[in-house]
Amino acid sequence: MRFIDPHIHMSARTTDDYERMAAAGIVAVIEPAFWLGQPRTNVGSYIDYLSNLVGWERFRAAQFGIRHYCTIGLNSKEANNEALAEAVLDILPRYLLKEGVVAVGEIGYDDQTPAEDHAYRAQLRMARELDMLVQIHTPHRDKKSGTLRSMEVALEMGLAPQHVIVDHNNEETVRDVLERGFWAAFTLYPQTKMGNERMVEVARRFGSERIFIDSSADWGVSDPLAVPKTARLMLERGIARADVEAICYGNALLVFGQSGQMKEEHWLSPPPVDQRVLFEGNSVLRGQQPRVEELPGIPDHTDGIVIK
Repeated sequence: MRFIDPHIHMSARTTDDYERMAAAGIVAVIEPAFWLGQPRTNVGSYIDYLSNLVGWERFRAAQFGIRHYCTIGLNSKEANNEALAEAVLDILPRYLLKEGVVAVGEIGYDDQTPAEDHAYRAQLRMARELDMLVQIHTPHRDKKSGTLRSMEVALEMGLAPQHVIVDHNNEETVRDVLERGFWAAFTLYPQTKMGNERMVEVARRFGSERIFIDSSADWGVSDPLAVPKTARLMLERGIARADVEAICYGNALLVFGQSGQMKEEHWLSPPPVDQRVLFEGNSVLRGQQPRVEELPGIPDHTDGIVIK
C-alpha cells in the first residue's frame, strides 16, 4: 500500500525520517508553511524559510525517494505581529506560483483575533484571485467555533468548499465540515489532537468520502510514520481496504491534485535517485556511500550535476 502524508513539517525532521518513511511506503509529502517554534522578527526570515520549502527541502526529499510539495502562507500565530504580517503578505505572491506549491496554507485562526482575521481574509483573496486551493489550520482552543468561523469566512470570500481543506479536525467538528462540502483532514499526534485509535472510529462512523489523515510531524513530539501506522490499525480493526486507501492516499491526491502540481506519475515514474547531485553547491551526503540509481538500459555518466 502507498501512502501520502499531506501535512508534515519536514524541514524540522532528519534524513533518517525520510529513509524510514520511504521504507514504510510513503511516496509523497506536503509541507505547509508554519512557524518555527519562536516568533520571527523580520520578513527576511520568512523569505529564507519559504525559499527553503520550494528549494532545498524539495531537493532533499527527492534524494531519499520521496516527492515533496508544499503550501505557502502566513500562519495564524504570526499574523498577530501586524507589521511583520503586512510585509509577509506582500511577498507571498512571489512564492505561491512556484513549482510544487499545491495550496495557500496553512492559514486560519489561532486565538481568533482581528489581526488573524485580516491576514486570513487577505490570503483567501489571494487564493481566489490565483485560483488556488486553501489549507486551513483550525485553532487548538475553542475549536468548534473556530472551525465554523473558518468555513463561513471562506464561503464569504468566494471560495468553493471542494477547493478548501479543513485540517486538525476531531469528532466535534467533522460532521460540520463534511455537511458543508469541505475536505476534512485529521492530524494524528501521539498525545494530542487525534490518536489513531480514535481515527479508526471516525472512519467506522463517517466512512472515507472527503476524509484523510496526516501526521503534522514537526519539531515537537510527533510521529512521521503516523499515516502508515494508522492504516495498519484500520485494517486490523476491520475497516475496508478501499476506505483505508482513500483515507491514507487517494483522497489527498484527489484534493491536492486539483492544483495541477501534484500528479501520481511523479512517484510512479520518478527520476532515478543520485545522491551525488548538488543543490546550489550543497549535498545530502555526510560521509556515507551515495545512493545512485540508473535508468534501465542507460549507462551512468552522471558526476557533479548541479541543481539551482
